[in-house]
Amino acid sequence: MTDAKTEQHRALFPALANKAYFNYGGTGPLPSLALAAISQAYQFIQQAGPFSSAVNDWIDIEADRTRMAIASQLGVSKLSIALTEDVTVGCNIALWGIDWSAGDHILISDCEHPGIVAAVKELQRRFGIEISICSLVETLDRGDPVAAIVQHLRPSTRLVVISHILWNTGQVLPLAQIATACKNVSSARILVDAAQSVGVLPLNLGEIPIDFYAFTGHKWWCGPEGLGGLYISPDALESLNPTFIGWRGIVTDSSGNPIRWQSDARRYEVATSAYPLMAGLAEAIALHERWGSPQQRLQQIQHLSHYLWQRLSELPYINCLNTSPPAAGLVSFQVKGIPHNQFVKLLEQQNCFIRTIRFPDCVRACVHYFTFPSEIHLLLDVVDSVKSAL
Repeated sequence: MTDAKTEQHRALFPALANKAYFNYGGTGPLPSLALAAISQAYQFIQQAGPFSSAVNDWIDIEADRTRMAIASQLGVSKLSIALTEDVTVGCNIALWGIDWSAGDHILISDCEHPGIVAAVKELQRRFGIEISICSLVETLDRGDPVAAIVQHLRPSTRLVVISHILWNTGQVLPLAQIATACKNVSSARILVDAAQSVGVLPLNLGEIPIDFYAFTGHKWWCGPEGLGGLYISPDALESLNPTFIGWRGIVTDSSGNPIRWQSDARRYEVATSAYPLMAGLAEAIALHERWGSPQQRLQQIQHLSHYLWQRLSELPYINCLNTSPPAAGLVSFQVKGIPHNQFVKLLEQQNCFIRTIRFPDCVRACVHYFTFPSEIHLLLDVVDSVKSAL
């Protein structure tokens, strides 16, 4: 059964009207209120004059409001938030802003996104740094991810790159324990890919000794594509060099000459962006808050993902990667007797949307707090009908 509040809430997402949607970890559906806020912002900009004092003032106010909305969800100061396009851009700001020397060491897990892995390999090619890979896929349900990471640290380790929630298996890493353990034995910075954690987990990053936390608004926050951010700890701010440089990140003198960086995380912002997206993201974040607190939302996500995982586990041709209930909203599983890409396409033909994962070879369904139980039942029915038809 679904309560009336969730039904009303769900109705604000027009993309969900005719489908069973389980791809929040890829792209979340944009709520109608956010879409309206973006449209109204574009209309205002055109009516006031795209380059005018009124619009420039509005941009400053809207950017500050967006940083504040983000910072309140992360438990940090707005001064530590740089607005970016997405997770990958945020990670690249941290990766390329470190002053690398040949022989420096990066530790990365085997569960990181290919885009981040590619950037790390390019750093290796250009600067002669060394890379180690720690296995976290093996720690799902049965291992110690803290020990798996710490044992690979070296005196030369400059950066540790991990995800808060692993995008492939759905494992939630004990980030505070990992960060504390790493800082106790190493001076390495810690970069966190937060693609699957922001909008899912209650966060208080100010209490965790991490340096960089890169996130996006278009996944679990259901904001517009093209707007995300990077949290930079106060300790890391002064040592991280800007790589992409533009007018938003600098302070100029009366003649317009650049004289210094912005004093806060704005120094990593570049230039003109699609500013109306900020209104859309702020509206999406506010909408989630109106349904319930971050803890309440997580509890509902866990309840629904537990139910999906349990029902999938009962099917003889399904192998769930987790042997215990998921800690968040990602449910990854394998289907016997059919290639996973073919399986996903067959489901999509019946308006059920999940995705494939290459490593480990599986499919992934994402459950949000406003997922209907009836959607889960439909997914299970379609999975069964597709498998039976083979």
